Amino acid sequence: MKIENVLTGFIPEPRGRDALTLALALARQAGARLAVATVQPPVWNTPGPARADESAWRAYLREQAAATLEQARGLIGERGGPEAEYVVHTNKGSGRGLVELARRRDVDVVVIGSAPGGGRGRISLGSTADQLLHSSPVPVLLAPKGWAEDGPPEFERLTVAYRRGPGCDAAVPLAARTAAGLDVPLRLVTLVVDGGRRARIEQEMAESLRRQAAADLRAAARGQRRRLEVDVEVLEGRTVARALAETDWLPGELIICASSSTGPLRRVFLGDTSIKIVKAATRPVMILTREP
Repeated sequence: MKIENVLTGFIPEPRGRDALTLALALARQAGARLAVATVQPPVWNTPGPARADESAWRAYLREQAAATLEQARGLIGERGGPEAEYVVHTNKGSGRGLVELARRRDVDVVVIGSAPGGGRGRISLGSTADQLLHSSPVPVLLAPKGWAEDGPPEFERLTVAYRRGPGCDAAVPLAARTAAGLDVPLRLVTLVVDGGRRARIEQEMAESLRRQAAADLRAAARGQRRRLEVDVEVLEGRTVARALAETDWLPGELIICASSSTGPLRRVFLGDTSIKIVKAATRPVMILTREP
């Protein structure tokens, strides 16, 4: 996947700064154009005396949009970022508004922050993410809470959460092209979730699963090693979170997940395992669209 146009939704809150910081790093390293958008609610269309209130509401929205984008412009200036385009869009839902912009503007990835309430360094999914992660026509990149203060200035490695199947098999070459464009190595990991104590026959089945997972990883990596460095790992734990904790994560790591095979083609659709990975991750996570 070649990244030439990055879109981020910005609000004057910490999560907006997290998303903007991550989007800025991605655009800078990929040599991409950056667009910063604020999504506003629609103006009333009530006839009669309410028209005066409508005029005041329009003026208020214009002022808020200008102030919001001016703050984004200042943050980009502080970080020595590239020139960006600033966009005001109208929609009842911020996620749906970003979906509309992504469709209209030939965007390659949409970047958003974590919903309020989650722990620092983790990703929480709110209404904006929910709307994007079930209908975006382009990949969605999620910034952990606090990324604006704690995140490194550039990416160091891309890690694909891999499980043999059409979705992940299509995701690997896309991730490889992205890694090559960012000039970073690629890693493929498969999670083997081990529920704990089991009977002997179950232990033997689990061992067989581990061997098969390792073989699948080697096969998936083999076709990409001509163009870049690719490592493989099988991560095992009693939960997804514990499995992810079984490896070392670089400060500039980016995790990539494929969309669920049950979702529509050319759309992002978050599956159950990907949801668990997103919630357990301590690094940014990109959800790819489902490819045919």
